[in-house]
Amino acid sequence: MNKRKQNPLLGAAFLMATSAIGPGFLTQTVVFTEQLAASFGFAILVSVVLDIAAQMNVWRVVAVAGKSAQEIANMIFPGLGILLTVLIVFGGLAFNIGNIAGAGLGINVLFGIDTVYGAIISCLLALGVFVVREAMIAMDNAARILGFLMIGLTVYVAIASAPPLGLALKESFAPTKIDLQSILTIVGGTVGGYITFAGAHRLLDAGVKGEGALKDVDRSAVTAIGLASLMRILLFLAALGVVMTGAAIQKANPAASMFQIAAGDVGYKLFGIVLWSAAITSVIGSAYTSVSFLRGLHSFFETNQRLVTILFIITSTLIFIWKGQPVKVLLLAGALNGMILPLALTLMLIAAHRKKIVGTYKHPMWMSVLAMVVIITMTYIGTNVIAASLK
Repeated sequence: MNKRKQNPLLGAAFLMATSAIGPGFLTQTVVFTEQLAASFGFAILVSVVLDIAAQMNVWRVVAVAGKSAQEIANMIFPGLGILLTVLIVFGGLAFNIGNIAGAGLGINVLFGIDTVYGAIISCLLALGVFVVREAMIAMDNAARILGFLMIGLTVYVAIASAPPLGLALKESFAPTKIDLQSILTIVGGTVGGYITFAGAHRLLDAGVKGEGALKDVDRSAVTAIGLASLMRILLFLAALGVVMTGAAIQKANPAASMFQIAAGDVGYKLFGIVLWSAAITSVIGSAYTSVSFLRGLHSFFETNQRLVTILFIITSTLIFIWKGQPVKVLLLAGALNGMILPLALTLMLIAAHRKKIVGTYKHPMWMSVLAMVVIITMTYIGTNVIAASLK
């Protein structure tokens, strides 16, 4: 594979993976490890299978159709693309507020700067990616560099915490406790909402499409899930080592507490780097993907894509400064994104069997079956979360 072809494939994989690895990703992994101990390995294992199924179905259909997800949705039924766009953009904006907050907190941990000022600094750095002439290349490079940085630092903390690897491996296949909520939560956290389409739309923008590109698309999709899952596993092992010592992880900031217990003050500073990296890459991924949906609404968004992306990031930052920690917004967005995945997968599955959309392409039956499993399970948990929030 030549370098020119490889770059967008790796860029798409890292964009999706780093979009998934945000502040919520870090916190949720530590919290579930504290609750389930070594048995959380089983939840991760199952989620990897479901994540790959969701990702490959979506990326394949987008690539074969050679159209964005909202265009495909409109081909199924006029107006569905607008509905999907509204859901993706709202969810992306809500989570971006949390990502900006996480970036500000990361700078606070590292330098003691007020979180609000840290958020403003992070906003300016994120804008820098889209201001440069070769914005797509800058975005790909940022995702790759920060992605490797997060993984490398988490490896260090995982080694420092000395987790029981044998127990973790055993309970990943034969758990003493199975928690469906944890499986569904981390599936939604890895491929829910805008994250599902981040890499697929990046490949489309790079001209990677058509049946002839499916091997590359599949490889990029699996690489993306592999990277996100590797980070999840490393965090799980680091947290497991802490949990098995009996140390108390603080509820206020579980991930920071885990890093500090595992590696002392150095670990706490490393957490600041990991948190900032996770947050800023999620800010970039959320903004890019959300705007890629808006482009289908009106020609203004197409011709002013860079400007709209910049305004999206600035808006997220201003809302954070105005409202502070956006807990309620994030909870609502979490439930919403839990529902976006089954809706998006259902639309892609319908499209996969429509000749006017995919031509002569034959979608593998095993992919369709796994997609249905993800749709049913995510719909179940999504409706339960929303019902509970309305009580």
